[in-house]
Amino acid sequence: MPGMGGSSDSGGSLVVQAFHHALVTQGALILVVVAILFVGWNHLRSLQYRRAVARGETYPPAEPARRQVPEAPARRLLRIAFGVLWIIDGLLQLQPGMPLGLPSAVLQPSAATSPTWVQHLVGSGADIWARHPATAAASVVWIQLGIGALLLLAPRGLASRGAGALSAGWGLVVWSIGGAFGGIFAPGLTVLFGAPGAVVFYVIAGILLAFPERIWTSPRTGRRITGGLGVFLLAMAVLQAWPGRGSWQGTIDGKPGPLASMVASMAEVPQPHPLSSLVASFGAFDQSHGWGVNLFVVVALATLGACFVVGGRWLRPALIVFAVLAIADWILIEDVGVWGGTATDLNSMLPLLLLAVAGYVATVRPGVVADEVADDTEGMAVVAAQPESIDVVANEPPANEPPANEPVANEPVTIEPDVPVPVAAASGVTPPTDRSWWERIDTSSAGRAVAAVGALAVLLIGVAPMAAAAVDRSADPAIAESSTGPPSVVSSPAPAFSLVDQAGHVVSLSSLQGQVVVLAFLDPVCTTDCPVIAQELRVADELLGPDAGDVRFVAIMASRLYNSREAMVAFDQQEGLDSLPNWSFLTGPVNQLAPVWKDYGMEVLTAPAGGMSLHSDTVFVIDAHGTLRRVLNADAGDGGHASQVSFAEILAQQVKQVLHP
Repeated sequence: MPGMGGSSDSGGSLVVQAFHHALVTQGALILVVVAILFVGWNHLRSLQYRRAVARGETYPPAEPARRQVPEAPARRLLRIAFGVLWIIDGLLQLQPGMPLGLPSAVLQPSAATSPTWVQHLVGSGADIWARHPATAAASVVWIQLGIGALLLLAPRGLASRGAGALSAGWGLVVWSIGGAFGGIFAPGLTVLFGAPGAVVFYVIAGILLAFPERIWTSPRTGRRITGGLGVFLLAMAVLQAWPGRGSWQGTIDGKPGPLASMVASMAEVPQPHPLSSLVASFGAFDQSHGWGVNLFVVVALATLGACFVVGGRWLRPALIVFAVLAIADWILIEDVGVWGGTATDLNSMLPLLLLAVAGYVATVRPGVVADEVADDTEGMAVVAAQPESIDVVANEPPANEPPANEPVANEPVTIEPDVPVPVAAASGVTPPTDRSWWERIDTSSAGRAVAAVGALAVLLIGVAPMAAAAVDRSADPAIAESSTGPPSVVSSPAPAFSLVDQAGHVVSLSSLQGQVVVLAFLDPVCTTDCPVIAQELRVADELLGPDAGDVRFVAIMASRLYNSREAMVAFDQQEGLDSLPNWSFLTGPVNQLAPVWKDYGMEVLTAPAGGMSLHSDTVFVIDAHGTLRRVLNADAGDGGHASQVSFAEILAQQVKQVLHP
């Protein structure tokens, strides 16, 4: 269960501030959209009221008699329950550790033991998140809140089915990229730890909600759900009993086994002490009685699976026992799922239990089989009558039937199936024929539609920036500034230097006048920060575009031992800098380098054992007249691609400001 065991220490960082700013900005936009929808709906009601008063009619008008089929209990349970779960998941995304912590604490660990192709897929999502952490984190909040709200606010019709489809679609994205397919391609798969991933059950629920509502009128749907659950539990029992996976041992070579180790790690997550003590106690019990615990789990899974497959009178007791075991697993092993600072959902046992309950309800209480009446925007009612319920009038009336021009009591009405008839006519009331289209809108139905549109707006406000971030190869400058701080704006003469470049030519600061100089200090044998800084300089050169012709990137040797031209050439080739026409790497004897180090405030020390140098990571921007304008802390941070691109973005921005003051 990645994400529960650690979090990113991001308190007070610029990324978290940017995250909160994005939430506030997008939240304000959502309020504007909701306000516009509400004002429009209220204006429609006001127009209808004034027109009704002018006509001497009552408002709101009396509702015509309708034969509206109620939503099936099982479908209503799924819709409301998973709507609430999506909202909880969206609220969990508000945690301040999410922007910086999700890639390292959730995405990468989830794919660590999966095949290479899964790691590449998850890595693509992690890269998008890492380059735009504030945008991505805020987008996910609104996407999941929007899906949850749409499920809750759209109980019937196309909007409700569409909400189910959106839930399934977003769930597939989260399950594949965010959860590495729940670990189904990794070793050690077990339902006790949350396999095959909580979100896969969101997907199943969404698909069920997207189907036509008539499927819930037959107990077959419930039987298929519970039967599928039974097959799943039987498969999980086989995996749990499979030898050689460590499930039968509480300890292995004196160390906790897989289950005991997982439970122990969950107990260490910051959480209320009573819960951590309970979880730790179960971990100690499993460590001492691992074989017995696993035997109980295997027997329970197999027995419950068989009962769900068989169904009938075994279904209800199996559901009760499964509910007890699922809640026990959710507490004792999955540790509720909300702790750790980067937890993304409540883990798998609750959504799995909800599916089981919905399957049982659909079996014992299927939806009502009756004529369906649905209102359209033109005030029409569609009567979908069963053929056997229609009174058919023959072409020739019976001999004892009165003449056609005489009134007949209780005369049967011929209604063809699926034929639109006016609502008012169906109720015996004839509406005025001069009403405009907006007068015929049912404002109560319109209110529900407005609420659903508002929920959809929340979803779209989350989707749009996420889609933009996915195609934007740049990185948020706040990533680098979180660790390096903002650039310092200065104005003083830059210290002079005159050294030899990689081609053996003498290069001095005065010879570079007329160009903006980006100056760094690098060690050619460094294996940590210097290669990262070199890549940041290369990316910054690319970001400058046409302005790169007026900029010179210069590095001065920062090593007392490896300061030869051969070392510089090897470093340039290794980092791909030898292809840059505006790149110079300068060196000289230590007695020439030392004064330059001192003038620029660089302390260069040789690391123990005579390896690479220890020196300050600083980049200077000098204008075309030899005046020092910017000083940037080039600390490599985590050294990741997002961090490199982020610093390069900052550096390119500062260079452009110096070029075009």
